[in-house]
Amino acid sequence: MQSGLSLSFGHAFVAPDHRRHRSSMSVQIPENARQLESKGACAIIADSTWRNAIARQASDISVRGFLSDYYSTPDHWDIKTSATRVLRALNGWCYSQSRYVQGGSYISSLSAVIFRSRESFLFHMGDTLVFRLRGAEFEQLSRDHVTDLGGYRYPSRALGMDNNIDIDHMSLPLKQGDVFLFTSQAVRGTLTPTDYVHAIRQRDSDLDAACERLADMARERAGARGYGAETFCFQLVRIDALPEEDMGSPVQLPGQLPIPAELEVGDRLDGFVIESIISRTARAHVYGVRDETSLRRMVMKVPSPELSSRNTYLEHFLLQQWIGERVRSTFVVRVVSPPRPRRHLYYLMRPVEGLPLDRWLEQHPEASIDQRLDIARQLARAVHSLHRRDILHQAIRPDNIMIDQHEQVVLIDFGACARRLDDDNNAALALARDGGLGMHSAPEYALKLGVSRRSDQYSLASTIYWLLTGIMPYAIAPDTLDSEEALSTLDYRPARRINPRVPASLDIALERALSPRRALRFRRLSELVQALRHATASADEGGADDMVSLPEKRQPAAPRQGTLRLWQGIAAALLLLVVIMMFQ
Repeated sequence: MQSGLSLSFGHAFVAPDHRRHRSSMSVQIPENARQLESKGACAIIADSTWRNAIARQASDISVRGFLSDYYSTPDHWDIKTSATRVLRALNGWCYSQSRYVQGGSYISSLSAVIFRSRESFLFHMGDTLVFRLRGAEFEQLSRDHVTDLGGYRYPSRALGMDNNIDIDHMSLPLKQGDVFLFTSQAVRGTLTPTDYVHAIRQRDSDLDAACERLADMARERAGARGYGAETFCFQLVRIDALPEEDMGSPVQLPGQLPIPAELEVGDRLDGFVIESIISRTARAHVYGVRDETSLRRMVMKVPSPELSSRNTYLEHFLLQQWIGERVRSTFVVRVVSPPRPRRHLYYLMRPVEGLPLDRWLEQHPEASIDQRLDIARQLARAVHSLHRRDILHQAIRPDNIMIDQHEQVVLIDFGACARRLDDDNNAALALARDGGLGMHSAPEYALKLGVSRRSDQYSLASTIYWLLTGIMPYAIAPDTLDSEEALSTLDYRPARRINPRVPASLDIALERALSPRRALRFRRLSELVQALRHATASADEGGADDMVSLPEKRQPAAPRQGTLRLWQGIAAALLLLVVIMMFQ
């Protein structure tokens, strides 16, 4: 007997001219048991409203984009949260891209059904059709959102049609033998419910053959009525087996795992030996561990036992793990998969053999400006990789920046990270304040104003400024401000005044990125990255000199005085020559 969810599926297209085809379908069943348990299997169909080349792109992007992003959402998000957030993000992208397209748009109807355990979840926009066949009962699950204009029916509430989207959502219990049919609005008027039931039941052992039979019947009926069938498509999904009702969850989800008690050196947990205690805070404990089987060393982060009842923090702890697993950058610490099933709540990271940036500079006071600019560029790329995933770090400061023996930068600590939901994310603000502000925090954190990517931009620029000059950009610490009016008291100290080797173009870029008012900073971090990319130390000599004593070591007066005397001598000789020529 099957011990879990099992599905069969088939599909068929009617596409006499593939260039005009505008529908896409797919079924995805995760091979990983944990992902199947947490996210389920998904069947989806998308159908564009346009009859041109971009129509196929619109439907393909909708299907591939949803499947990719849905299965990348955190495991502790429920089905509705994961699907609706992905659909809203996808809708915003399609709507924004349509403004740059002539003669078409990224608009498509979309229906997705997620099958998990003994339940199904339908998400629907537009006029695609989803039916369920249970026994002899054949019923439509989706609602037609259409508008009649001049005798033609157009989809409404479709993906990409408006910046705000209204998503139909419903959940239905599953029964073994249920068959779900996905098709497009074009099939309306060709087949009857009896046709569907007969075609499916006569070929229920081969769902691809059943879909082909439906396609043939629809094409014949459409031809008899005198209209084309280039947009017909059919997809069938059958529930072959369901988990037993009383068997419980075969795979325990991360949010259900117990938090381990406080650990000491020598203790063992899930096959790991605690070798060192890296840090202990009120929020989390971080240990250096060794795998007893492979002898591999890793870093283990565990929620503080005192926070076991705080669901909000535990959800954020799981988000930290998700961020470390999804962000692929050599400049951001990497979360690694545990070699065995976990019995406690924690996550593992690759160890970074190196020093925090502030301690590294203490040990390398002679570091040249080229070295420091290289560190700045790496750090900017680390932050940029987070922003590409719509993640705010919110704690960019020297003690969270590791430098290894090869001067490789690794940004660590996801403790204050947040997903960027909008430009004024109050949840992210509260999270950063709870973790503690510092002298590199943007002023909006202290003033409890909205935060965004530009807040990370400020912290990055502040850290780079400190890296190049050894001081802070303002005499007053921004994290001590108590009113918005106090922003006008912040007076930027040009970096070149402290260290003349800082390129002028970079100093200008830093000043803008460090603007006390968030709206005046760069719109995109890439603009600051570009300034760093073009900054060089070749404009000044002596790049290996000690950065702190750099202004005192330069003695430009003597060379300029010798040059002045040379030109004075040349001018006197020329004047004498002119006088002699006048009296000849």
